[in-house]
Amino acid sequence: MSAPKFTTLGCRLNAYETEAMKELSQQAGLQDAVIVNTCAVTAEAVRKARQEIRKLRRENPNARLIVTGCAAQTEPQTFSAMDEVDAVIGNTEKMQPDTWKGMAADFIGETETVQVDDIMSVTETAGHLIDGFGTRSRAYVQVQNGCDHRCTFCIIPYGRGNSRSVPAGVVVDQIKRLVDKGYNEVVLTGVDLTSWGADLPAQPKLGDLVMRILKLVPDLPRLRISSIDSIEVDENLMQAIATEPRLMPHLHLSLQHGDNLILKRMKRRHMRDDAIRFTEEARNLRPDMTFGADIIAGFPTETEAHFANSLKLVTDCNLTWLHVFPYSKREGTPAARIPQQVNGKIIKDRAARLRKAGEAQVAKHLSAQIGQTHHILMENPHMGRTEQFTEVSFDTAHPEGQIVTATITGQTETQLQA
Repeated sequence: MSAPKFTTLGCRLNAYETEAMKELSQQAGLQDAVIVNTCAVTAEAVRKARQEIRKLRRENPNARLIVTGCAAQTEPQTFSAMDEVDAVIGNTEKMQPDTWKGMAADFIGETETVQVDDIMSVTETAGHLIDGFGTRSRAYVQVQNGCDHRCTFCIIPYGRGNSRSVPAGVVVDQIKRLVDKGYNEVVLTGVDLTSWGADLPAQPKLGDLVMRILKLVPDLPRLRISSIDSIEVDENLMQAIATEPRLMPHLHLSLQHGDNLILKRMKRRHMRDDAIRFTEEARNLRPDMTFGADIIAGFPTETEAHFANSLKLVTDCNLTWLHVFPYSKREGTPAARIPQQVNGKIIKDRAARLRKAGEAQVAKHLSAQIGQTHHILMENPHMGRTEQFTEVSFDTAHPEGQIVTATITGQTETQLQA
C-alpha cells in the first residue's frame, strides 16, 4: 500500500487546492491512488490532461486513477469515458472530506464513478484552508474562488462557479499562523481576485482586505497580490500601493488585448486607455512598480491592425512579464461560435511576436537594475526574487526563505546576478 500520488496541471490556485486534497486524502486514509488535478483554460489544456492520464495509467497500472479540477468539472463525460479513469470528481467535491472518505479503500458502500454537481449552485468558498504550501519562502492563501463575469473566450466560470469570498477574519487568522511558522511572504490568490468581498456583508473591496492584513499582521514582511482586473481596483488598493512598502510592487494584470473592438468582442469591461491610465497612475504612486499581463493572440476577427494595438500596448503600459496565450477555440464559449476564426499559422506568428516584445521588455528591465540594491527573498540557496518578482542568482548560498539585501552586478537573458 502506498500514499496517493498527485499531478497538478494549470494555475496556482490548482496547486493550492492539490495541497488541500493531499491533507484530505491523508485524513481519509486513501491508498494506492493517482489523482490528476486538471485545467480547462484551453482545448490544449484538456488534451494535455488526457495525455497525462494515459501516461500515469501506464506508470501505475494497479492504482485507482481519479480525475478532478476544472476540466473534470466542465466535461466530466470526456474523462469518465476514458478506460484509464476510475472516478471523476468536481471542483466542489474535491474540497469535501466526505468525498475522500468515499474514495478510501476501507469505505463500505457504493461510491459513484462521477461526482460532479452544478458548480453554479455553490455559494460558499472552499473552506479547506491550508497553512501555506510549496517552499519555505512563500505561502499562498486562497481568498476568493469563481467568477461572475462571462468573457466570451473563457470556460473558467463553468469550472469554478460564481464568485465567492473568504471572510477577512479567516484570511487574517491564517496569515498570522503562516507568519508564526516563519514565512516572509504571503501571496493572495483567487480566480477573480478584485471581485473579493462583493458577496460578503457590507461588500468590502480587495483594498480593504489588503489594508486589514497589513495592519493586523505587522510582523508580515511581504504581501503580494496575484492576478488582478485593473478596472476593478478600488481606492484603498491604490492607497496601499502608494503608502505600504510591505505590499510588493508587482501586479499581474488581466488585460487580454490592446484593441477596443476586440476587447468589446471579448466582453471585457475595460478599454485600452483604461489599462494605460491604470499603469501610469500606479507607477506614479509607486515608481518601482512592475507589471505582468495576460494577452491573447489571434482572437476571432483579429486583424493585423487589431493585433498591432496589442503589440503597442506592451510598451504603452511598459509591461515586463508577459503571459502570451495563442487563442484556442474552446467549445461551449461564445467566441468559438464566431465565424471569422483566425488561421492557426497566423495565431502562432502573432504569439511569437508578442513573446519577442516581452523578451525585449524583460531585457530593458534587467539592465535597469544593474547597480541597484534589492531585498531578495531566497527561493533556494542560489536563487531568489526581488520585490518586483525578478529572479536573482547568487554564487554564494543563502538560507531558503531568508530576505537578503544585495547589489545587482550582472544579468543573463532572464535573471539578475548578485
